Amino acid sequence: MLAAAATSISAEDPLSGLELGERPDPQVPEGWEVVRVRAASLNHHDLWNLRGVGIDPDRLPIVLGCDAAGVTEDGREVVVHAVISTPAAADDETLADDFSILSERYDGTHAELVAVPSSNLIDKPADLSFAEAACLPTAYLTTYRMLFTKGGLRPGQTVLVQGAGGGVATAAILLGRAAGLRVWVTSRDPGKGERAVELGAHAAFESGERLPERVDCVLETVGEATWKHSLRSLVPGGAIVVAGATSGFNPPADLARVFYRQTRILGSTMGTRHELADLVRMLAATGVRPLVDAELPLSDAREAYARLGEGETFGKLVLTMADPG
Repeated sequence: MLAAAATSISAEDPLSGLELGERPDPQVPEGWEVVRVRAASLNHHDLWNLRGVGIDPDRLPIVLGCDAAGVTEDGREVVVHAVISTPAAADDETLADDFSILSERYDGTHAELVAVPSSNLIDKPADLSFAEAACLPTAYLTTYRMLFTKGGLRPGQTVLVQGAGGGVATAAILLGRAAGLRVWVTSRDPGKGERAVELGAHAAFESGERLPERVDCVLETVGEATWKHSLRSLVPGGAIVVAGATSGFNPPADLARVFYRQTRILGSTMGTRHELADLVRMLAATGVRPLVDAELPLSDAREAYARLGEGETFGKLVLTMADPG
């Protein structure tokens, strides 16, 4: 099968370890099954893998990619849940001791075929394209959990999304707006801010800009560059939900503000298969569809990875595979 794999690791030049070529078809353990991938989206997690974050070099080479939508051998159209853990952790597999994401311990989805546990397959609604469905398992599921499970946000409340344009940011605009939230975003790029408002954000602000009023919750995936602003933007008792730190992992904690304002800081990673099923139902009920920046064939995986690394996308990049039928 054709696949994009990590064959080596380099923090300085991650694409040097990306190899596109033929790989063995997946082995299928008991309780797993093969999905013929029709579309697979990209995430910054894929670039982090190539930099050596979250992956054991002894597992190389390994097929990259977390997200996919495709067809099982019996013709079922499915969305692939990317979290792999023991069945005993079914209530919240993200907290299992053996928690991993496809492409960390097991071959990922940037391939013509992927093997996953049968319990990780969610039915794809017929009116959701494969490319749209492939955007859900990481960015959109992460956002769903941040907004509604961890953040506990309710209609009418205000959420600030740090950094417009990425997968989580665009998902937060679409899902938050559909749920009746007031959604504000920040960006260093005025053009991305304008596009965020066109997409449905109620307002866009320059990164670090003083807001007209404090917000109930901040979605934080940027880290050091925005942390101070996130803390100062909250109402007393408000929450920062953290799911990433693309600009750095160690900002000043400002603990005096944290305890005096009774700020809640909540970590969030991916989501459960049950939350993914709820997310799929939400899209079916609201008509919300993921924003796709571009679709490229799997054979152009290197170009897609380079575009992701440049940070100029707005929405998700998706790799597509031809329908063999």
